[in-house]
Amino acid sequence: MASLAATFGRGAMTNGWTDVANADVVLVMGGNPAENHPVGFRFVFEAKRNRKAKLVVIDPRFNRTAAVSDCYVPIRAGTDIAFLGGLIHYALEHNLYQREYVKLHTNASFLIKEGFSFSEGLFSGWDEKKKSYDKSSWDYELDASGYAKVDPALEHPRCVFQLMKKHCARYTPETVAAICGCTAREFEKAAAIVCSTGKPDRQGTVLYALGWTQHSHSVQLIHTAAMLQLILGNIGMPGGGVDAQRGHSNIQGATDMGAWNMLPGYLRLPHAHQQSLAEYLKENTPKPLRPNSMNYWANTSKFVISLLKAYYGGSATRENGFGYGYLPKLGESDNYSWGYIFDAMYAGKIEGLISFGMNPVANGPNTPKMLAALAKLKWLVVAECFETETAAFWKARELAEKYYASAHEPSRIDTEVFLLPASCFAEKDGSFVNSSRWAQWKYAALDPPGQALRDQEIMARLFLKIRQLYQEEGGTAPEPLLSMTWNWENPASPSLAEVAREINGRDAEGKQLPGFGALESGGSTACGNWLYAGSFTEAGNMMARRGQEDPTGLGLYPNWAWNWPANRRIMYNRASADADGKPWDPARAPVRWNGRVWSGDVPDYKADAAPDAFGAFIMVPEGVAKLYAADFVEGPFPEHYEPVESPVANLLHPKVSHNPTAKIFHSDLDPLGSAEQFPYVGTTYRLTEHFHYWTKNIAANSELQPHFFVEIPEALAREKGISSGDMVRVRSARGSVEGKAMVTRRMRGLRVGDQTVYQIGLPIHWGFIGRVTGPLVNNLSPSVLDPNSGTPEYKGFLVNIEKI
Repeated sequence: MASLAATFGRGAMTNGWTDVANADVVLVMGGNPAENHPVGFRFVFEAKRNRKAKLVVIDPRFNRTAAVSDCYVPIRAGTDIAFLGGLIHYALEHNLYQREYVKLHTNASFLIKEGFSFSEGLFSGWDEKKKSYDKSSWDYELDASGYAKVDPALEHPRCVFQLMKKHCARYTPETVAAICGCTAREFEKAAAIVCSTGKPDRQGTVLYALGWTQHSHSVQLIHTAAMLQLILGNIGMPGGGVDAQRGHSNIQGATDMGAWNMLPGYLRLPHAHQQSLAEYLKENTPKPLRPNSMNYWANTSKFVISLLKAYYGGSATRENGFGYGYLPKLGESDNYSWGYIFDAMYAGKIEGLISFGMNPVANGPNTPKMLAALAKLKWLVVAECFETETAAFWKARELAEKYYASAHEPSRIDTEVFLLPASCFAEKDGSFVNSSRWAQWKYAALDPPGQALRDQEIMARLFLKIRQLYQEEGGTAPEPLLSMTWNWENPASPSLAEVAREINGRDAEGKQLPGFGALESGGSTACGNWLYAGSFTEAGNMMARRGQEDPTGLGLYPNWAWNWPANRRIMYNRASADADGKPWDPARAPVRWNGRVWSGDVPDYKADAAPDAFGAFIMVPEGVAKLYAADFVEGPFPEHYEPVESPVANLLHPKVSHNPTAKIFHSDLDPLGSAEQFPYVGTTYRLTEHFHYWTKNIAANSELQPHFFVEIPEALAREKGISSGDMVRVRSARGSVEGKAMVTRRMRGLRVGDQTVYQIGLPIHWGFIGRVTGPLVNNLSPSVLDPNSGTPEYKGFLVNIEKI
């Protein structure tokens, strides 16, 4: 989500599942919705049936989505940026982009400072010793008022548009084919369909999932897709957008509520040098970069102070900075994303871990390192509805000795493990926030069995007991805990409706807020997440609504549940109209300007502001979307970098082959493989029959798909003397897996340079615990992370294979 936030202003699916039915072209890349999001995939079929939409699928495997596509192109895992860069070049070269949209709604006209450059895989400002960039040369050229200079004609050699053209000009069809392994003809067929949407009356959407997010360059990859959609004029439009398919019904909601570096509502966690609220607000409240930028993050003080009031209530006063001092502060080099956490754990720097609703031994990269790290803890608490590999990590050698022969015997592990029985989804009420940002309320179908407790009761009891110990025995820094508001009707098991009301927020009189526009910075409002203000108002629980009215006829259903932000169904919808407020496509206009107000969908704009009052992208200081974004660690434009483990060198710049800023861990359990030892590409994927590592505990799912298997291209299988059903072993520099071979034509050898590259498909879902067991594919994957998001590189790493 880091990419979409930097490009558009918010890190989430821009449109929604139902809106896919409005598309003329659907590009599926980095996802397989027919198998992994089958309910949402119905809207692709609605678009095909009702609009004669074309479906284009780009994927290493000919999957079930590809089977119903109008155009399928195979590519090598990890080469998506090259393909998307080729699409951008194709659109520009063939004049298939919406020039007026680009001029009005992007930073194409912004001038970049003299001194910015790109050469041999590196942007200006690279420091080889620090392995990082000094970004000062990436800045906009500013005028005396501090605003970015622009060239409306898009002709200046240092304007973003010209720099983008030059940067992407290298991605010719022939170069794309040479990098990706497809043919130039295959690329051009796909490009002609995708770029046909660069017209006001044709819209295309992009659907992606973990196939894009799980690379060492994932954030830049998604930014490339956003750039493509911007030049085609597909952002803010019904049937357009860049649509992330979240892998769980509440992943979006979990992201919205905070992370290791974010407070709820994507507010930045304070850093150690920001000792006062004033210092924090000064550094985290952006200044507008153009005179007409609404710059809505200028309201950061309202969001933060209202959050602090929700946290600390009466203990948050103006005199103590509303309790700002109680918040934890990150050190300048601190990183607590989970790859770093387990690396620190393995180094013996962490004493304990609470694992709640996650199974890091199975989910995390380099499983042998995960097991070794947990063995160095003093204590581990796991809250789950089933025993997991994480809870039973100390039994790994006993249960799967062929993979973990070097793991410690239980008698040598001092970690004290507590498994807390938790309820499953059907035993809880509350809200799910899906890919479309729909917050949908649900009710518990039954009570948890036996001693299992609901999540909020587990958390509440832990909190109350820890607070009691602080009160009775004292301890380091007790104020943050003792000052926290905890005034639920049942403190040991808060009602989630109560929690939802607090998240929505209330005013000084205790009334529920109607929306985030009512937040104040003086301490008179309390709000647990400014994005969710309006979800539970004085009128009731908006998330529980089930109205099926569709006044726009665009499938927006404004009275079904509640959509953040502000119940808006299509984000950035002001960009659906030109400078005068006239819709680019009158037949599909999400909002319309009648001379006084905007109507239709909730406008992503001031409702009564004239079309020329502000830029269409209100959450970025530029006021427009960013084709060029200096927010990213490795460069303001995306660049093709190979996976850290790759069978070939980078065709464009062999000396800088992979992302130079990728995080690569270097413990004794973090070896990297070479193409000489491991000549094939391993890539992981999911199956329809299972849900992650959970349903191997369920009888029906276990019967449907009981066994791990290895998907092998026919030609490679012939070379290796492997037939379907043979047992094979797949090895990487970190470990191995064994399973039955599934010889298939769904993957073919791809010609890259003077060699044929073969890819091996590795479905996840198994482990050494459950009704059905099998190897964990993360025995193979490396501890390599995207430097922006911290996401591991699961979709392209080196392996070898042998018949056993």
